[in-house]
Amino acid sequence: MRVDVRSPVHSMTPASDKPQVNPLREGIATRTAPDSCTVVIFGATGDLTHRKLIPALYNIAADGELPPQLTVVGMARRPKTDEEFRKELSEEARKHSRQTVRDELWNGFSRSIFYHQSEFSDAEGYKRLGERMEKIEKERGTGGNRLFYLAAGPDQFEPILKHLEAAGLNKASGGSWARVIVEKPFGTDLASARKLNQIVRKAFPEQETYRIDHFLGKETAQNILVLRFANAIFEPLWDTRYIDHVQITAAETLGVEGRAGYYEGAGALRDMVQNHLLQLLCLVLMEPPTDIGADSIRDEKVKVVRALRRLTSAEVATNVVRGQYAEGAISGKPVPAYRKEPNVKPDSTTETFAALRLHVDNWRWADVPFYLRVGKRLPKSGTEISIHFKKAPSVLFNKESQALDQNVLVIRIQPDEGISLRMQAKMPGTSFRIEPVKMDFHYGTSFGKASPEAYERLLLDAMSGDATLFARRDEVEQAWEFIDRIEEAWSAKGAPDLVEYPAGSWGPEEADELLARDGRTWRRL
Repeated sequence: MRVDVRSPVHSMTPASDKPQVNPLREGIATRTAPDSCTVVIFGATGDLTHRKLIPALYNIAADGELPPQLTVVGMARRPKTDEEFRKELSEEARKHSRQTVRDELWNGFSRSIFYHQSEFSDAEGYKRLGERMEKIEKERGTGGNRLFYLAAGPDQFEPILKHLEAAGLNKASGGSWARVIVEKPFGTDLASARKLNQIVRKAFPEQETYRIDHFLGKETAQNILVLRFANAIFEPLWDTRYIDHVQITAAETLGVEGRAGYYEGAGALRDMVQNHLLQLLCLVLMEPPTDIGADSIRDEKVKVVRALRRLTSAEVATNVVRGQYAEGAISGKPVPAYRKEPNVKPDSTTETFAALRLHVDNWRWADVPFYLRVGKRLPKSGTEISIHFKKAPSVLFNKESQALDQNVLVIRIQPDEGISLRMQAKMPGTSFRIEPVKMDFHYGTSFGKASPEAYERLLLDAMSGDATLFARRDEVEQAWEFIDRIEEAWSAKGAPDLVEYPAGSWGPEEADELLARDGRTWRRL
């Protein structure tokens, strides 16, 4: 994984083939220059395009890293002109861009954006798309490189991929490339993931397929490997001899926010654990890769998923908790129960909270428990990983009748990205009193600039041909194989009931008991 020091230049200047290094900061910097290409977005009028993709491309342009010939072609069902599409995107980008949208830069950037109207199931629409792309590519000099982004609903992935193949748009020629980015969810279970993988493989080879997980684009997620393998003080302690347990929490104050149609068929386990949380777990637990190439890193990640101890139905009952939020209050404001949300079944058994106790059966992590939890309508939003080290022997200080706290290394994924370490220190004064203190690192204050959005990094990597931060086929299938066992146990006769928790609480009591049985407690965000 590369240490990425971004250029301070803010212009639409051509990208250099050389690594870009900030002259104000010394360090290691590597960056393969992204290739000029045409980014084709399927689902161009949707929220993902408006809130994430176009603002990300604009911010890349503002940072001076966007290839000058880069072209965007949005495809969707609604009829509109290029100018109408550009105006619509301008309004949304001003709401959601990380950086202030400057008119001069936006006007230049927007001239590279085009709109193509077609149904995703219309074969003629793809033929017309190909003809238009050839014309635009010739005019703008993109070199024939194409990056197809599936930002449509998952039910549209199959028809889009099949029509791309039928129209021959998936084929590169003359030294150019054709790649595809597939958004989550990548399947709903192992069978559907395998089917989708087969469809993708017919249209695009694995090395040109980028299954996106935006959690891996966040700076702190990328920094996990640097923290472990570039700092000699941590890696010797990174195993069962020194680590007591690990917690990963992904908390949201929001409810389903109009996504009940999707969420009713997914739930917290499929929506968050299968991809985001297991990906973070793999980065924390993986063995050192042989090099920082994409496949070397992903080889080690998939080994972690394979080593996850598979749970029997009886073990699911004692190691996994599923909950659903009831009515309550968030920040003093009343919120309805999940079953009262629009488009949710009144007797829904979809979980909005999941807590798991996992084990990894390999030499490094034998007997270390890993606790994962994810939930909606919790009192605070945030995602973090906490590494809890074993306590120091209390022999020296036991006469002071004070229990020593554990050292805890906390990796904050969002918000306020950074890393902190809790350690013990003597309080000032004449008495001998030990208290925990915190050493804290924040990206924003330490580097003097805001972290780029996850989609900025991931789009740049896809243009550069770097798949390190994207999931590989075997990773996805192994993760689904693990999750399917839990889903099957929940569906079986005699499975533990879904438990409720008040909105605004930290989840059901059963999740606290999951750790209490081991003599541990959840770390509060």
